[in-house]
Amino acid sequence: MPSSPATSLLDLQAHPADLVQTLNLLERRQAVASVRDFDDQRLHTLLERPELRWASDVLMDAARQQRWRMLEILAEDRLADLLQDLEPAERERILGHLSQPTRTSVMRLMHYPADTAGGIMTTEFLQVPLDWSVTRTLQHIREVESTRETVYAIYVVNPFKQLQFVVPLRKLVCADPQAPLTDLWRGETPVTVQAYTDKEAVAQIIRRHDFLAVPVVDEENVIIGIVTVDDVIDALMDEAAEDMNRFGGAEHIGKPYLQAGFWTMIRKRGGWLAALFLGEMLTASAMQHYEFQLEKAVVLAMFIPLIMSSGGNSGSQATSLLIRGLALGDVRLADWWRVLLRELPAGLVLGTLLGAVGFVRIELWQHLGLYDYGEHSLLIAFTIWLALVGIVTFGSCIGSMLPFLLQRVGFDPASASAPLVATLVDVLGLVIYFSVAALLLTGTLL
Repeated sequence: MPSSPATSLLDLQAHPADLVQTLNLLERRQAVASVRDFDDQRLHTLLERPELRWASDVLMDAARQQRWRMLEILAEDRLADLLQDLEPAERERILGHLSQPTRTSVMRLMHYPADTAGGIMTTEFLQVPLDWSVTRTLQHIREVESTRETVYAIYVVNPFKQLQFVVPLRKLVCADPQAPLTDLWRGETPVTVQAYTDKEAVAQIIRRHDFLAVPVVDEENVIIGIVTVDDVIDALMDEAAEDMNRFGGAEHIGKPYLQAGFWTMIRKRGGWLAALFLGEMLTASAMQHYEFQLEKAVVLAMFIPLIMSSGGNSGSQATSLLIRGLALGDVRLADWWRVLLRELPAGLVLGTLLGAVGFVRIELWQHLGLYDYGEHSLLIAFTIWLALVGIVTFGSCIGSMLPFLLQRVGFDPASASAPLVATLVDVLGLVIYFSVAALLLTGTLL
């Protein structure tokens, strides 16, 4: 088949990963046209790569060319993911041209939520009966290997299709060819997950046991799929991207930055900005409440940015540490009191250190003649010191508790974004600051 002008833009001898990188730099129409003349095997290899930006458009174009054979050999979990991105009518048209077994399997995969084991599993695994021998199993692997996504392990089932045990491929290859599979089983219960197990919990299991794949079973322990380590990595990278958006004070866009429409960007960012703006309005209200103190001691206003930023920074540090701990499973919801008992003294020490720096700075500027804070400069310095101790401690505590609170009420802990923590600390930090000032400066400056 002659190459189209668009295809000539690509190095057809390049590794698929490099081809994907090149295609991702092209506009959608150009990228789709560039791969239109690829043979089925080459196009199949590209579509299998989750990092291909225009994969759903390429799939739809292939369907319009009626390349059903190529779609049939796609991994069923990958095909399900791509179909999810299409319009319902286009999705139904493609499903209607697939073979009955493939269509049934793909539709079942599409039924599960994307953030569960069922949503990221593959149904292309290798299971064999309990009464087979090593030789017969190896022969079966040779016969069906091309139709299975991975052969990391062999799943051995009883006559009722229930999972009995798992045999790693390495162990199978090294075993006596005439031995029955049951000789390779030491009686241990296989580690499994349910279809609705959260994908982060699946990642923790794979990480804890150093698995390459974990079987997914139903209520009767019948294996319905496997989650491979590469599936978990892809899912967690998507989750990390979503968390980064939320932690930055915005909703998840769900697509590359340059592909997101203008109004999509406005909608995803505007809601959070409006909520944070309303929160910051409380800061103005707090300052209005202390208007009298500010009029009598204007010098206090000079340190408001210092006070607010220090509290917000300490809160954001604690929040990021706890979000990571919750995501990795290092910290559980029940550990909130232990975290609080760690953050409280940590905040006191950090606040004391920052306060000491602020104290020295004020006194140094006063004695070097760089700025005149008046006859009560020592009291002002102590006010800043004590206020920083209180605000940094408060910021650390609220920043560490907010992810727990959000998870407890069913929200993503990543929603405890740095801007949200900073807003909360700003408002209450001003109250702490002026309360300390009233305590130390009443009768002198106030």
